[in-house]
Amino acid sequence: CVSFSGGLSNLSFSFRGLTALRDAMHTVFLQHAVPKGLNMSIVNPGALPRYQDIDAKTRKLCEEVILNKSDDGKHVERFLEFAEQVKNPPKNAGPAAGGGEGPAKDAWRNGTYVERLHHALVNGIDKFIDEDVEAARQDLQVPLHVIEGPLMQGMGIIGDLFGAGKMFLPQVIKSARVMKKAVGYLTPFMEEEKRQAALAAGEDPDAPKYNGVVLMATVKGDVHDIGKNIVGVVLGCNNYKVIDMGVMVPCDKILERAIQEKVDVIGLSGLITPSLDEMVHVAEQMQARGFKMPLMIGGATTSKRHTAVKLAPKYDGGVIHVLDASRSCTVVSSCLSSEKKSYLEDITDEYTEIRDEYYATLIDKQWKTLEQAQKMGPKIDWAQTPPKPKFVGNLMIKEHPIAEIAEYIDWTPFFQVYQLRGKYPNRDYPAIFKDDRVGKEAKKLFEEAKEMLDWIIKENILQASGVVGIHPCNSVGDDIEVYTSDKRDEVACKFYGLRQQLDMGEETYVCQSDFIAPKGVAEDYIAAFACTGGLGCAEQRKKFEETGDIDKAILLEALADRLAEAFAELIHLKIRKTLWAYAPDENLSLQDLLKVRYQGIRPAPGYPSQPDHREKKTMWDLLDIDKLSEGSLTLTESFMMLPGASVSALVFAHPQAKYFSVGQVNVDQVEAYSKRRGEAGVESTERWLGSTVLGYEKR
Repeated sequence: CVSFSGGLSNLSFSFRGLTALRDAMHTVFLQHAVPKGLNMSIVNPGALPRYQDIDAKTRKLCEEVILNKSDDGKHVERFLEFAEQVKNPPKNAGPAAGGGEGPAKDAWRNGTYVERLHHALVNGIDKFIDEDVEAARQDLQVPLHVIEGPLMQGMGIIGDLFGAGKMFLPQVIKSARVMKKAVGYLTPFMEEEKRQAALAAGEDPDAPKYNGVVLMATVKGDVHDIGKNIVGVVLGCNNYKVIDMGVMVPCDKILERAIQEKVDVIGLSGLITPSLDEMVHVAEQMQARGFKMPLMIGGATTSKRHTAVKLAPKYDGGVIHVLDASRSCTVVSSCLSSEKKSYLEDITDEYTEIRDEYYATLIDKQWKTLEQAQKMGPKIDWAQTPPKPKFVGNLMIKEHPIAEIAEYIDWTPFFQVYQLRGKYPNRDYPAIFKDDRVGKEAKKLFEEAKEMLDWIIKENILQASGVVGIHPCNSVGDDIEVYTSDKRDEVACKFYGLRQQLDMGEETYVCQSDFIAPKGVAEDYIAAFACTGGLGCAEQRKKFEETGDIDKAILLEALADRLAEAFAELIHLKIRKTLWAYAPDENLSLQDLLKVRYQGIRPAPGYPSQPDHREKKTMWDLLDIDKLSEGSLTLTESFMMLPGASVSALVFAHPQAKYFSVGQVNVDQVEAYSKRRGEAGVESTERWLGSTVLGYEKR
């Protein structure tokens, strides 16, 4: 084998500026070199065309120069002439010379049914799918052969393209829709055929055949599942039976269903920190009950390190962290292959190394004591304490116009949901459209999103509502007392704070209470809100799923999330300019808002500035959200908001307030924090902060 550690681009360096030609050369080189033993090189696979997609003339010329072989020995001259034509194509030149219109748009309809099905799947075209599937069924006679033959071959092409970075998630989701409609057309034929065959063989006529069965669930207390839905689509494309149990699923129900369905793999998803402990609980129960199937872990709050340190030691059947949807098929197929044992052993070895490194870092950590950190808090100028708000109390915003909210959408995270990430300087919206690799697909997805957004507004598909409150308060140490009135003689509630404590050589160690005037120094206020852009989302998503439009269901969820965040941006703006009016003359563009150039901050309870989700319940009660929203906004037992497309925040107005992350905390602070909360011990706090915030091993 050859380990080639240089950049493959050196092969074509003389033709810099002719990107398409260089990419073709790289593909041809790899086509010949890999079978000869090449096992390592530096190349961007996402930029390479498929070997079979390179036109015959270009492919032949590339092979001649790369293999240094031709009948007349003039291949170098021919290639240089061709490169010059590509660089300066003559007028009316054909596609091979770098110009021309290319084949007619629907020329692919002239191919065989196999070619047509592959084209339809790769390009997400369902217009002719019934016609082409029927042609395949008539020829192959057996409906299952259509699926196992041309359809699965097509999905195999898609899997290869996706894995190589040549297809993107929005395209894969559209391909899944086409595949689902193709299978839907064949299903009645297959059911009848399988029933007859099974009856003849004395077997269960209703037992379908899949590559494997995967059960997926968002764990108890967690409501976010868009990532899990995407994984389900990708697995379904590859003929895995996916049992999606939805959100907030208790451990016992997950395990009971796994036994009932005889699943091959269980997948758990979660967004919030407490979900990590719930996943540990599921792993422990799987071990206690003698389960043997592998356990996949995924979701925004998860990580390979947490999986290695906290989950893998709890379960002997194999625990694998799955970074994103593109890895799910590889993991599941490896877990079900003949190489399962060696695959899981490799994972175990890797996780053992990660675990050892983690425990070594615990020894090296340096801490400030809580008392030291408190003395090193930021120095705040209380002469700049914001003025008394124009409005004090709570108010309900019911069904705010989506059209206005849409003007505040931050589109960059939208593309990240679909794993479309441009390279600097084209990472963010709208520069992502200029990216050589993902720009075209990002633009196409954006146009589809705008079209759906117009439909949402016109047909009133989604509604946006929220509750806002502004109340008098003062800080007392690391906590914030909120008062029932401006007399400040009765405490309505208290927001508890956590302070940065890990010794990183910083000059200040911050807690959110630092940005509220201390009691007796000045009269201060705090605002808070909770809002949603997802009322009606669940109902419409169900309709899309019933019609097989899974791509539209996922797009709807992604837009609902964006609208919720945009609504939060708009509410915060109204707080600054009119409700509190501490910045009445603010005149910022959307880009300025997204770059946080306004005065003050709006950290969310349960996230970096205060990672304890229980604080959300304090805010909920202060704003009287259950009553004012008439049940349209609710809080789960794990303090997650419903609908899932919802946002909440505390609003600090002082000009020196800044966003920060608490990071990890030590045991002395956890003990003091628990005591201030009136708890007898630290167990509850340790559970809600989780291993990502705790800087020590729980006793």
